[in-house]
Amino acid sequence: MPDTALSGLKVLEFGNLVSAPYCTKLMADLGAEVVKIEAPGVGDEARRREPFAQDKPGIERSGLYAYLNANKLSVTLDPSTAVGKKLFCELAGKVDFLVENNPPALMEGLGLTYEALEKINPMLIMTSITPFGQTGPFRNYKAYEITAYSASGYGYGSTACIREPVMPPVKAGGRPSQFSAAQVGSVASMFALFARDQIGAGQHVDVSIQEVMAGHYESAIEHWTFAANEIGGLTNPILQPMLPLECKDGWVFLMCIEDFQFDRYVEVMGNPEWATNELFKDRFSRAAYLDALWPLLTEWTMQHTKEEVFQKAQANRVPVAPAYNAEEIVNSPQLAAQHYFVEIDHPVIGKARYPGAPYTLSETPWRIERKAPLLGEHNEDIYCGWLGYTREELVKFTEIGAI
Repeated sequence: MPDTALSGLKVLEFGNLVSAPYCTKLMADLGAEVVKIEAPGVGDEARRREPFAQDKPGIERSGLYAYLNANKLSVTLDPSTAVGKKLFCELAGKVDFLVENNPPALMEGLGLTYEALEKINPMLIMTSITPFGQTGPFRNYKAYEITAYSASGYGYGSTACIREPVMPPVKAGGRPSQFSAAQVGSVASMFALFARDQIGAGQHVDVSIQEVMAGHYESAIEHWTFAANEIGGLTNPILQPMLPLECKDGWVFLMCIEDFQFDRYVEVMGNPEWATNELFKDRFSRAAYLDALWPLLTEWTMQHTKEEVFQKAQANRVPVAPAYNAEEIVNSPQLAAQHYFVEIDHPVIGKARYPGAPYTLSETPWRIERKAPLLGEHNEDIYCGWLGYTREELVKFTEIGAI
């Protein structure tokens, strides 16, 4: 196998849950050596997040943790202790990247700011992913996913096709803002790596989750700037139909906002007589009388499976997409053809399928080299191998709570 794209690079991760761990996962999967710092005894918060293998909670049983941390090494470390801080600084001196998602005040309190660490390692690239960035009046605010999601304005934009009585703001499931910020963080870190070759020094990469989301997904900013102060995302779009339709076995999403698209869909439905009604003559009137149109469209889709509706629409060049559930995604023939899923064997979880990479590199492919680490599994490898400490010293570090 050829070398991976990021082989030879070393990364230190000091974070929890999604944004920092997913950022470094993207690096680890391409060959970077990622050392994950976890709190002694408890580890990353993701270890306590469901789903759990066999539905039994445990710090080595979280599916979220297992997915986010494959290909990494785990060490336990408490940098709030004098010895722990010393070890942290020694590790920072050995790596190309430090990726963290802690509140700025916490890093300042620990004395682990970029200004302090660059004195130890001038070539260090430190990537900080926080809800609101390193400056400004919100810099020290903590935030759950719903906070960051709503603070970006996307809680309004994401409701465009939801039927009453649901009104904005709402939040999509999962942690989309954290995954998005992680992707931005990994790309920005690579930019800083290229820049390091030019300027001969590292730099601090400041990623604000609010700013990531504010500029993504047809943002509220765009609507405000270009649509006469429209806030966007209202539940009554001025063009219709653009909506979910229930079928025998689930849902499809129909987007026929152009008149010719709707005419083609009418053909798919067998040219029902109601389609000639003046109420539905164009996309604006269809929006105005959506309450009358919606049940008529659903009456036809309920006679078919979502795959039947999808295939009929495809044959007539109508934009319709099935709404797949988790089981259908896992068993998708398209994803199977792309070899998307990977199987990883874990000593506690067992064998399980995980999402792979959403890209391929023809010459330097990504790959899974190891399962997610057990808590502190690589203490000896890193503290003795990287830093030169003895096993006896590790025992003492453990006794004083440093690792």
